[in-house]
Formats: sequence, C-alpha cells, structure tokens
Amino acid sequence: MTATTTPQLALTRIFNAPRALVFQAFTDPDHLAAWWGPIGNSLPRDEIEFDVRPGGYQRWTEVFAAEPGIRVHIHIDLTDVADGELLDGIMHVTGQLQEGIEPFETRIRVEFHDEGEGRTRLEIRQWLPEHLASPSEEGWLEGFTKLDATLAA
Repeated sequence: MTATTTPQLALTRIFNAPRALVFQAFTDPDHLAAWWGPIGNSLPRDEIEFDVRPGGYQRWTEVFAAEPGIRVHIHIDLTDVADGELLDGIMHVTGQLQEGIEPFETRIRVEFHDEGEGRTRLEIRQWLPEHLASPSEEGWLEGFTKLDATLAA
C-alpha cells in the first residue's frame, strides 16, 4: 500500500452520545451491523468477526440492497487500539465489488473524543486510492445518518 502523509479522506462528526457508546458502535458486531454502510445495505450478522485489540482484526461482509450480488468483504488488521479512544489499522476490501472498483487496501484511523455533556467528536482519516475518496465519503455520511438513529435508540 502506498500512503501519503495526508489522508485522502478526513471527516469529523459530533454525535449526541457518550464516547463509550460511540466506540461500542464501532467495536461490537451487533452495533456495527445496525448502522454500517450506505442506506439499505446490510451486514449479515453471521459474517461478522471481531477481535478488537492491537494485533487483532475486524471482519465483515456488506451486502448491497440495490444489487444483492455485490458482497464486499472488509477485513481490518488492527495495529493500534485504545479502549474508547482509537482504532487504527489497514482495511482490506475484496469480494464482489461494484463495477469499476478493484480490490484495494486503505489505512484507516478512527479517533473518539469526549466533547462533554454526553457528546462525542468522531474523527476519521483514510488513506485510499484517490478515485475512491468521494464514494467513500458518501458511504460514511449515509452510515452516520444510520448511526445517529442507532445511538438515539
């Protein structure tokens, strides 16, 4: 993987939920299945495996609602984990991908910051192929809409 010092994707979002809960949304398989990915897409619960620790992993499959034949396999090799604060690793994206997208890998860094009053600032950085920055950002933003609803419940 070739990575520049500047991520191609940098997102910041404030959630009205405590930091521990937002972190759990990223590290608990049932929570991730409730919100990950664009609206309509799903994660079969029996295809999610997590071992969240430095040197551990997160694995899941995302099924596209509009095209069920598209089954994207995500595997993150976690290089750094700080409970409630940080997830950092290399994400491998393979499987039956959308037309024009080849398997790729990206470094991903997710930071969780306590904003007080039960709010959390989430900062996501991704170093990925330039042509995937815009679609990835759209996917994150749709996922955040679902995450807002999940956290409120």
